[in-house]
Amino acid sequence: MTQNHKQLFVHCVQVLNTYNVDTQSVEEHVNRYLKENGIFDESDQTFIVEVFSECVRYSNLMEVVLNGFYNKDGKTTLRSEQNLYHVICYLATFRLDELGMAHFRKFVSSQDINKMYRFLSFFLNERNLLTWIKDGWEKYYEHVFVQTSLLSPLQRWMPEIDDMLSLMKNTIDNRLKPKSRAGSVTETRPFNITQPRPRSIPVPEPIPKLKKHKPAPVTLYDKPVEIEMIQRTKEANRRRAEERLMEASRLQYACANPNKSQKTKEIISNIIYEEESKIDFEKHKANPTPAFLSREVPVKMNTAQILREGKLYQQREEEIIKKLENLEAGAKDASDFLKWQSEMRQKDLESKLADIERRRLGGKLSHEEAIFARQNLIKDNKQKVLEMKEETKQMMQEFLEKKFKEEKEMRNLVEETMQGHKNTKEATKKLKDYKRKIVQEVNEESKELMKQALEEAELEMRRKMELIHQIKAMEAVPIIRQKLVDLSESAGHGLLSEMSIAELRERVSLCKAAEKESEENRRDDILQNKEAKDQLLLNTLETISKHRLEQTRAAATRLETKKKSEPKKIELKDEKLTELQKKLEERKAQRMKEREAAKLGTKRNSADNRTRSLINQKKALEENRWRELELTQERAAKLMDGSLGKSKSASRLASNMVMT
Repeated sequence: MTQNHKQLFVHCVQVLNTYNVDTQSVEEHVNRYLKENGIFDESDQTFIVEVFSECVRYSNLMEVVLNGFYNKDGKTTLRSEQNLYHVICYLATFRLDELGMAHFRKFVSSQDINKMYRFLSFFLNERNLLTWIKDGWEKYYEHVFVQTSLLSPLQRWMPEIDDMLSLMKNTIDNRLKPKSRAGSVTETRPFNITQPRPRSIPVPEPIPKLKKHKPAPVTLYDKPVEIEMIQRTKEANRRRAEERLMEASRLQYACANPNKSQKTKEIISNIIYEEESKIDFEKHKANPTPAFLSREVPVKMNTAQILREGKLYQQREEEIIKKLENLEAGAKDASDFLKWQSEMRQKDLESKLADIERRRLGGKLSHEEAIFARQNLIKDNKQKVLEMKEETKQMMQEFLEKKFKEEKEMRNLVEETMQGHKNTKEATKKLKDYKRKIVQEVNEESKELMKQALEEAELEMRRKMELIHQIKAMEAVPIIRQKLVDLSESAGHGLLSEMSIAELRERVSLCKAAEKESEENRRDDILQNKEAKDQLLLNTLETISKHRLEQTRAAATRLETKKKSEPKKIELKDEKLTELQKKLEERKAQRMKEREAAKLGTKRNSADNRTRSLINQKKALEENRWRELELTQERAAKLMDGSLGKSKSASRLASNMVMT
């Protein structure tokens, strides 16, 4: 730790003060705070991060303690110091075993002693812990977790905590503790007790013996007869298959290939497909369209659709009326402006089309130039390859020289390591002695810890036994369970609006009658509203039908005007476009000339290559044929050796094959 206890405590409180749950995450806020305050030590960072994250996690537990403190003993304390008590409460409940009493005292003494004494005397009071604080914590967590993880560590440290609180009280009251005088140590004497007699060794019970099991039958380890029969049939079938294969290979044509080529198969499949297409007797005939699709079906409109469409037409009528009123008042017509707007749009369209054509021609020109650049690049690469080959030769020579040097160095290293192995034996002996000492120390510490654990377990068992006795005593008390009820009498709680059950029933009957009257009134209102709504829908439907008729007429007139006015083709006239077109044609012509010149050179080489490929194919076919003949002769020889004297037919076939 680079920082003292006071600085660490202040940082923990400051992190909680600057944290906002709604806008910030826990990790992001802590990392930002550590960077801003320049805390780079790993131990300090881990302590601050753990305290902050755990305080946020167990904030519900801390709030139970803090709310009780502010309501009882801390009425005069400031609410702004809430996070200070939050941190000290967390350290006392969760980190007291890890920190120890010495470090915890340093954290407490780093703050104001009056504030710390007031809060700790309230929080670490055993009566408060075991009553309302325990009940408040059990609302959020289970009883077992609260008892084992929260309360039992605090109860274990209670004697040391009481000493610390008494010392704090003495310092506040300006009282000094008197020095204790060293008294004489009492010497223990053993009791004069008669030694008990040794216990008699009980006679051991006889061990029951198990019955001998029957041995497994001998036939279990023998192979079944069926497996041998299957194996014989398999061998016989294999011999028959080999004989048939030999007959097939003997009777096969020596020169002609019976399989058809891929081209003939394609031609046959095409002929079959053409003939089958002519004979389509059972074609699937499509059903005719239903009669209801030919005529127009009226669409039933929803109430929401009727009202929406009616409102739309009403808005359009209002807009037309406003336009007419403005024209009457002296407003100008927008027809001239619209004509000018259409002309300007036409000009913009022509300019855009010219730009697109220019880009297209520019792209083609760049493509032609890229082809030329690629050809030049291929030439340059060939020269670079030759240079690289020369460099690789030089590099190989240098590599071989380096390899010889490294081998010499490795030999020297091997000799040095052999000498180092001799010194390691002495070091291993020293290490074994050191480890033995550590094991002895660990065994002694584990024995002490076991003693402490046994003492704590005995204390807990005693406390549980006391609680069980109390519960049993409470259960033994008799409970009166009979209750007499009078409906005309009130409960007797002393309230102004207190009534008996009979009066309440009369009130309920009156309330039901009033509810029935109100329901009838509501039904009358609903019927009136429905009638008004139906009338409104009928009126809107009439207006919609009128507007639709007018719209169909207007659409028909627009179609006639569109048919009369045919669109004119846009002609582009630009000098730059013509220049680009000429350049492109020149580049293409130049490229075609170079390609034709390259083709003339390659034609001569191609004829020689064809003749060579035909000769190679002929040689490959002959080699395959000879290889097949050799394989058939090898098979015949194997069969002759394997089945000699077993089957006459196989030997006859093999001799015929050898003759062929």
